Amino acid sequence: MRLEGAARRITIFIGESDRYNHKPLYAEIVHRAHRRGLAGASVFRGLEGFGASSRIHTSRLLSLSEDLPLAIIIVDTAERADAFLDEVADLVTGGLVIVDDVQVHAYTGGSSP
Repeated sequence: MRLEGAARRITIFIGESDRYNHKPLYAEIVHRAHRRGLAGASVFRGLEGFGASSRIHTSRLLSLSEDLPLAIIIVDTAERADAFLDEVADLVTGGLVIVDDVQVHAYTGGSSP
């Protein structure tokens, strides 16, 4: 796949403990994006954060480290990203989903496994 120039980024903020059918929600989102053939998806684990609940989640306190914030970032063309948003809306029942237009300067793959 070739991706250059104008693109769209979807960023999904959820908690590490969020589930879909007893599996981690982040894994379900990434696997669905992969099945759809989107250009890429990555999950980043936050050290600390809070959201709509105003509850602080942090890795510094052992009792709160079970639900750290996650950010899932997906990039593809505007058309393909927008089509995936409907699927994301069905999966993410709590969290934040933001969409912004971006410019892709380089998109290259390494060697295949």
